[in-house]
Amino acid sequence: MREVELKAVVDDWAERRRRVEAAGGVLTFAGRLEDRRYDTPTRELARRDEVLRLRVYRSAERTSAEIGWKGAVGYDGGYKVREEVETGTDDPGATARILEQLGYVVTRAIDREIAQYELDGTIVRFERYPRMDDLVEVEGSPEGIERAIAAIGIPRAEFTAERLPEFVRRYQARTGTTAALSDDEAAGTAHYALEDA
Repeated sequence: MREVELKAVVDDWAERRRRVEAAGGVLTFAGRLEDRRYDTPTRELARRDEVLRLRVYRSAERTSAEIGWKGAVGYDGGYKVREEVETGTDDPGATARILEQLGYVVTRAIDREIAQYELDGTIVRFERYPRMDDLVEVEGSPEGIERAIAAIGIPRAEFTAERLPEFVRRYQARTGTTAALSDDEAAGTAHYALEDA
């Protein structure tokens, strides 16, 4: 599958969600999203610009998970694109143990509260990190992304194909505060390299 996406900083979480809902967006998940990125101890996947990720969705109603691989990032018409293969898993703990037994280690944890919508075949996900700007990610076809951006109401020029580390750098430069993308980073019990985000 080919992933196509853009991101922007969210200025008003409640208003932007309200606008997506008014445009017909259907809330498909609200709760906690935990990503654990894996690599070899020598960072072989990172050198190839690939990602191996275990993602867990947690809410009061359910927990679900998926494991995925992402290929190298490319850019097409101003959009970030990459190949992606994902599949569901009923037991994220066992999946993590399998990865560890194969020699992979966690190189980055990302924890956030999200509200994820489906809007005419496009995914709109609002993300709130432990200590960083709120973001919105829009994923789908280029046409669907543009329609969703219009519904969100944030100026089109504020959406970018940049990776998460660039948002972190801008946040840190603007605020003078070190960002925390995971609960452990916010608590000061872990430190991950920004390049692994």
